[in-house]
Amino acid sequence: MSGLKDRLKADLTAAMKARDDVRTRTLRMVLTAVSNEEVAGTAARELSDDDIVRLVTREAKKRREAAEAFEKGGRADRARGERAEGEVLAEYLPAQLSDAELTELVAAAIAEAGADDVKGMGKVMKIVNPKVAGRAEGGRVAAEVRRQLAG
Repeated sequence: MSGLKDRLKADLTAAMKARDDVRTRTLRMVLTAVSNEEVAGTAARELSDDDIVRLVTREAKKRREAAEAFEKGGRADRARGERAEGEVLAEYLPAQLSDAELTELVAAAIAEAGADDVKGMGKVMKIVNPKVAGRAEGGRVAAEVRRQLAG
């Protein structure tokens, strides 16, 4: 079993004992998503820590988008709940890259790919995505690649 999955289970137990409803609900949701992912497909498999980080990143993005939708819909109470779940999920994600670090990684990937215009964006993204690995949102990475290739 992966270390991150063990940590999630231990934290769930602690949250249940502390009667922390938001943390309990969020961790149950993540562990359910992990279990569903493990049995999806043709053969059951154990998720690695990297797989779990990708899954938690995806769930955190869903919470951000839901909070924005609830905010636009005038449901501030529901938006607060989604943001609270997002904060719990953020504890299990690697630290996000700063703008300077992202700019540096993208510049190195552009040099490695030899791209000089937006047509080479796919090559650059293939190089930079594994290096970023959950430390920056895909849209943010793509925007930076586009910015540097256009300039």
